[in-house]
Amino acid sequence: MFFGSRFSYDQGLCNEPLIGCTLSRYFDAVCAQQPDAPAIVDCLAGIRYSYAQLKDRVDRLARGFMRLGIAPGGRLGLWSTNNAQWLVTQLAAAKIGAVLVNINPAYKGKELEYVLTQSGVELLVTIPAFRSSNYLEILRSLKPSLFDRAAGANGGGGEVGDEIGSEQPDRLPQLRHIIVIGASAKTGLQDFDDVVASGSLVPESELEDRCAALQFDDPLNIQYTSGTTGLPKGVTLSHHNLLNNGWLAARAMRLTPSSRFCVPMPFYHCGGMISASLATFTAGGAIVIPSPVFDETAVLNAVQSEKCTHLCGVPTMFISLLHHSQFDNFELSSLKGGFMAGAPCPVKLMREVAGKMHMLDVVILYGLTEASPLMTSTTVDDSLEVRATTVGRVIPGIELKIIDPSSGALLERGQQGELCCRGHGVMLGYWNNAQATAEAIDAAGWLHSGDLGVMSADGLINITGRKKDMIIRGGENIYPREIEEVFHEHAGVAQAQVFGVPDERLGEDVAVWMMLKQDYKGSSEEIIEWLKSRVAFFKVPRHVRVVDEFPMTVTGKIQKFAMREAMIKELGLTAASQIQTA
Repeated sequence: MFFGSRFSYDQGLCNEPLIGCTLSRYFDAVCAQQPDAPAIVDCLAGIRYSYAQLKDRVDRLARGFMRLGIAPGGRLGLWSTNNAQWLVTQLAAAKIGAVLVNINPAYKGKELEYVLTQSGVELLVTIPAFRSSNYLEILRSLKPSLFDRAAGANGGGGEVGDEIGSEQPDRLPQLRHIIVIGASAKTGLQDFDDVVASGSLVPESELEDRCAALQFDDPLNIQYTSGTTGLPKGVTLSHHNLLNNGWLAARAMRLTPSSRFCVPMPFYHCGGMISASLATFTAGGAIVIPSPVFDETAVLNAVQSEKCTHLCGVPTMFISLLHHSQFDNFELSSLKGGFMAGAPCPVKLMREVAGKMHMLDVVILYGLTEASPLMTSTTVDDSLEVRATTVGRVIPGIELKIIDPSSGALLERGQQGELCCRGHGVMLGYWNNAQATAEAIDAAGWLHSGDLGVMSADGLINITGRKKDMIIRGGENIYPREIEEVFHEHAGVAQAQVFGVPDERLGEDVAVWMMLKQDYKGSSEEIIEWLKSRVAFFKVPRHVRVVDEFPMTVTGKIQKFAMREAMIKELGLTAASQIQTA
């Protein structure tokens, strides 16, 4: 046995070389190989593009952006829910060497202002509104001069935010253009389709010259992390980062040109943009957009009507699909694979998805935005047991190690520690934030994930929690994931989230929020009694709340910090939460 194999270090071997070109060159090659194959289906908008049609629209939009003065390296913001225009914009930005800035659709005024200012966005593509947020009113409050100019050019006919006058100062000096997907006739702003049409005024040769000058290590994308404290950090990713990560995700799922991938995950996030959509593009398959945001009925309808072969989501999405009141009435037999990612997946849920949804080839993908995002994956060649109980092995071209979080020392296999990775997926850095970059990537090039895990003798990885999620109760280290897995074995529990709350005597104690299944007739007290015979006494939650939903981000990630804050308030633990510890 090789001496090093006793340690928690592994590397993914590449049977094929990594892709050494820009996203735009690769996309053009796929389009040339299969121009008539379906590329995008936007179900609610009724849009269908073949690869030839998609390339034509991408190229014309790219030339339209050039006409507006977007230079290589210029930041191009995209503030929208899922639609075909999102993907067209992404590919057009790559064509001209712009850096696409993904903006969370849930952002409000201050969050939007920070991201646009910190990244220096010059051109913003947006939709008029999302849920209760009127995007155009928010933008007018931040950049009134663009709206005043548009109203003047159209005889003062603007209808957005008329109560905000021209005396309002501009707070986004670098923003020069706002392009609206639909409804621009009421605003006087530039319309998305008009910018596409204007591309015909720029010679094709100019776009070709621009593409030829790009390098695959150039920055391509900025994705803002949504931390629980502090301001968001802009993860900066290159053509090489994104293209190879998407390609390796496609390999793990064994996508082909005949794949039809239903993508309900938000495009602004790496799961929907890279691991699903970009992965499908690298394989020449079709991306099916069921709805602007996740909707259980829309997803099931899209799978049925478009005969989708693949589906993705975070665990909460799959739980919602399986619990849909009409689930048994949908024809889902076309499904065969896809992935779950973004949060720890209960073993029981993995088996239900494989069985009830026909997704026998479903895989688990694990990583973080700073890794583009994949660090590890299972593959369709792994047994269902491996896919249900691990996050697989390190992906090709990446090194992975597990270290002692305190000392940084490499641990032996079977010991729990922090996962770190090095290789082609590691971000270029946080945009204009050298200090945060140095804190995330050490001097040897290792990206520190903040996740805790264990590597088995054969290189399989189990994620056991977050460093910040670990509960220290009276000196005992408690890992919420372990307790959650036991909860999910109970027939009455739909989902459980375990977290720590402050305790004056113990330092921390254990709390749980549970969602119960609709047909369960028992009580939460009975579930806790059941749990006591299965875990050590100090792991049994002292504080229990039954809920109908969990606080979540737009991507479907559960926010344990919000649960903790709610329980501190409810239980009157403010004083205990303020006790300082070493």
